[in-house]
Amino acid sequence: MKNNLKKSILTVLSFAVLFSCSTVKNANHKQKGAVVGATSGAVIGGVLGNNVGKGNNTALGAIIGAVVGGVAGGFIGDRMDRQAERIEEEIPGAEVTRVGEGINVTFNEEAGVYFDTSKSNVKGTSAQTLNKLAGIFKEYPKSYILVEGHTDSAGPEDYNMKLSQQRAESVTNYLIAQGISNGRFTTKWYGELQPKADNSTAEGKSKNRRVELAIVANEELKDEAKRKAGQ
Repeated sequence: MKNNLKKSILTVLSFAVLFSCSTVKNANHKQKGAVVGATSGAVIGGVLGNNVGKGNNTALGAIIGAVVGGVAGGFIGDRMDRQAERIEEEIPGAEVTRVGEGINVTFNEEAGVYFDTSKSNVKGTSAQTLNKLAGIFKEYPKSYILVEGHTDSAGPEDYNMKLSQQRAESVTNYLIAQGISNGRFTTKWYGELQPKADNSTAEGKSKNRRVELAIVANEELKDEAKRKAGQ
């Protein structure tokens, strides 16, 4: 199911990009974003709706669910482009993916946010990474942030669920302590239920022990985008 889901995403995104490039050859970046926002958002939502609903990729589902589309979606996409670039600049190890009108950021043990075995406190390099992230969230205040905690499959499932909760809440609370409004955050945890890699290998387990973020436009930014678009 996981591999089929990934293939569906890549297929639909490829189609959307080809469609936008072929129909708007001389469009600037923002205009291309409007075409993709108006077409691929609905298509991707249709392809992935059932999978997301079953909990296979909730971060992606949150981004898809926040799509505005049209010219307003292009305006939001432009803002998200710039914010994603800032995250990549400040936190080179983070896995940053622009999806539709949002941003998916993944931190695993090799990407700046990690925890000691069976621990959930933020310290050292993780604190430095989250300090940088908090600074970017202050630069781009018109967004909601979903924070998710995930683990590998080692240990009992109920233990992993609790550990992922503690780690997700630890990241959220740390960012709030840096001055980010708690009203911007939603915090979820899934234990070992949403692996990104093969839990039978050490490398796969390392990738599955992660904190994942979905960043989407808040209502203020959506309203601003609609006004700019004359919607």
